[in-house]
Amino acid sequence: MLQLHDVIFKSLSDPTRRAIFERLCRGGEQTVGDLTDHAGVSQPAVSKHLVILKRAGLVAGRHEGRQTHYTAKKEALTPLIDWTKRMGGFWDEKLDGLETLLGRMDQ
Repeated sequence: MLQLHDVIFKSLSDPTRRAIFERLCRGGEQTVGDLTDHAGVSQPAVSKHLVILKRAGLVAGRHEGRQTHYTAKKEALTPLIDWTKRMGGFWDEKLDGLETLLGRMDQ
């Protein structure tokens, strides 16, 4: 079973999806048309990418008339931030252990 951070990593692994998410983070709420103008892919492709980002909890949509306005949910990155902190701590411990070992070898 995939963990939440796996779903987020998988969603952001595609460069187009990552660019769409970054654009929403920087530019705020935008429609599919706005995103398509800058995505370099077709509107149906942007819509498919948005579905994946929405399933991962990275974006939310708000309907207004015939258009959907999307926003980034930056707080959804918390599992990734937590994971990278844990991994940073892991490597800090390993490097500290290596430093200690090398210090003993020099004596």
